[in-house]
Amino acid sequence: MKRYKYIATLLLGGIVSFSSCTDNFDNYNSTQGAYTDELQEYDFQKQLIPFKTIQTAIVYQTGVEGTDWQYQIMQNLMADMFGGYFHDMMGGFNIQNSSYKLNTGWAGSQWSNTYAQGMPPIANAEKLCTKEEYPAFYALTKIMKVAMMHRVSDYYGPIIYKNFGLANPAPQSQKDVYSDFFNDLTEAIQVLKAHVADGGPNTFETADIMMPQGKRTYEQWLKFANSLRLRLAMRVSNVDATLARTQAQAALDASNGGVLEAIDETVGQYGVRNPLGAVNAWNEVFMNASLESFLCGYEDPRLSKYFLPAAGNTGADGEVPALFDIKGSFKGVRQGTALDKDNRYLTHSRSTATISTDIIIMTAAEVWFLRAEAALRGYVDAGKEAEYYKKGVETSFAQWGAGDASAYLASDATPSDYVDAFDKTFDVAAMTKITPKWTEGSDEEKLERIITQKWLAIYPDGCEAWAEQRRTGYPKLFKVAVNLSDNTISTDIMIRRATFPTDLDASTTSALTQLLGGADNGGTRLWWDAGKNNF
Repeated sequence: MKRYKYIATLLLGGIVSFSSCTDNFDNYNSTQGAYTDELQEYDFQKQLIPFKTIQTAIVYQTGVEGTDWQYQIMQNLMADMFGGYFHDMMGGFNIQNSSYKLNTGWAGSQWSNTYAQGMPPIANAEKLCTKEEYPAFYALTKIMKVAMMHRVSDYYGPIIYKNFGLANPAPQSQKDVYSDFFNDLTEAIQVLKAHVADGGPNTFETADIMMPQGKRTYEQWLKFANSLRLRLAMRVSNVDATLARTQAQAALDASNGGVLEAIDETVGQYGVRNPLGAVNAWNEVFMNASLESFLCGYEDPRLSKYFLPAAGNTGADGEVPALFDIKGSFKGVRQGTALDKDNRYLTHSRSTATISTDIIIMTAAEVWFLRAEAALRGYVDAGKEAEYYKKGVETSFAQWGAGDASAYLASDATPSDYVDAFDKTFDVAAMTKITPKWTEGSDEEKLERIITQKWLAIYPDGCEAWAEQRRTGYPKLFKVAVNLSDNTISTDIMIRRATFPTDLDASTTSALTQLLGGADNGGTRLWWDAGKNNF
């Protein structure tokens, strides 16, 4: 028994290294185990070896101090900012992505890092864990593959998915990739259901870092798979309502295992280093002005759970005095002021995240809001959108320990105007008058209310926040103050995607761009980004 525990400890503590090259997919390294062949046979260790790295690559982190900058450039200075959650106080960052003068290295890093760390162990697991011999591992591989790669596709559009690992792999359009996502989830759910029904053993628990303690079961993975299926179903709702309806109904079919519903069902990464907390410790994760507008305007009790009050009334080194007293209040940073070498926002509200904060991948609150939208669109439970909306808010409040949500759900408060602490030219009026209180208005107004509250609830997952804001137009975020994109990105339409890595070989880039159907810049819409909400 001690020998088994020793092996499990090695497995959970080990970090697997992979090549970071991105221009030749067939040269990625295979996952390397630190055990002899004999040791790898105990307790399915040989099959479990790839899964730690796969899980940590979904929300990218290596667990090693000194590598957190990778997360910073691939998510924190991209989706976290474009989705309206965070901003860096440093002027040097403000004049780049913030003002749409995209740093191509940062823009391409979601692709480069995820393919380098995540896809080689996926390919290895697909070889080791066949459906016939290891059905549960086979199913989990597919679920994690979709959870990881939909984030990459939602950044760029076309990607390399089912062809990864082949010589000269052909890219696929986002439409085809999403079809594969649904096919993989469908098969995974069927296989895992059968395994559970047959009383198959839970052989994954020792390697599971994504489910909460006490819920590391295949039944919980079924709930995650169905919830993920529902997320992606709503993602395609504006471009293929038939597909969205079919997938939403399947996801919410109770015979398939159910979805996440309770506050203790948060899917994440537990017991690992949180890179957002590490970057925050560098004083580089501050509240975005858009989030200030909603949280402060609504007097949202989650505000102090998400951020710390402003620390002072001056900017960097006391050189820039504030126009009014901000110390102790909650202040955000507006995107796109294009200030260079000016760290004036250093004393604004920082995130509360630390390196020990659990990483969030999917919450029950998000699923309630997904169900609310599915009901609004008439896919399932038509007419129950208000009920599910309420459940979403209540579940989020409970998750964050924010108290009773009753007063909030009855509130007619609206988002506040943004007033810059140092320069009045950056002041901007609130973009909407939407309230937390549910009202029976138009379908469009109902959707804005659902998505706005979902955006507040899925914090701090910037990847999902940015994807949903592009899909629906909600929440209504502040526009960049200064646009330095050379007319490739519209200030009003806002940034729509990240650009492909510059170190891909020319033929791969050409194929990807052709499948994209537009220029490889931040202004080209993705397939599911229809530009309007089709009810």
